[in-house]
Amino acid sequence: MSTGSQRTLVLLKPDAVRRSLVGEIISRIERKAGWQITALELRSLTQDVLEQHYGEHKGKPFYEPLVEFMSSGPVVALVVEGERVIEGVRTLAGPTDPIAATPGSIRGDFGTIVRENLIHASDSEESAERELKIFFPGLA
Repeated sequence: MSTGSQRTLVLLKPDAVRRSLVGEIISRIERKAGWQITALELRSLTQDVLEQHYGEHKGKPFYEPLVEFMSSGPVVALVVEGERVIEGVRTLAGPTDPIAATPGSIRGDFGTIVRENLIHASDSEESAERELKIFFPGLA
């Protein structure tokens, strides 16, 4: 990674895979100048991975439905690198609520309900580092 470059985890959730939006979402990421996808994998998430990823939410009302949803089908896990990519991918994704998401954002264009919101993107450098270790432990 070059100086000033960041690395983030992006998950295309089971609803994005089911609705055949993977290509559309990846193309939006690829079209952003200076961003590069450096790892990509289609996988089903185990209970262990989901507990590591969402553990901070255990006990909250949305935890069980979230884990159930995230294990309902395969996801596409990506590593995206580039300038300000953490903030940028979250802007590209749009707010969790698809009604509040602006047209042109992934959730604004394709989102239907809050719980099934198509995409996850790390929210900080610390989160990105932690999440990347869970999903891509082999990366340096």
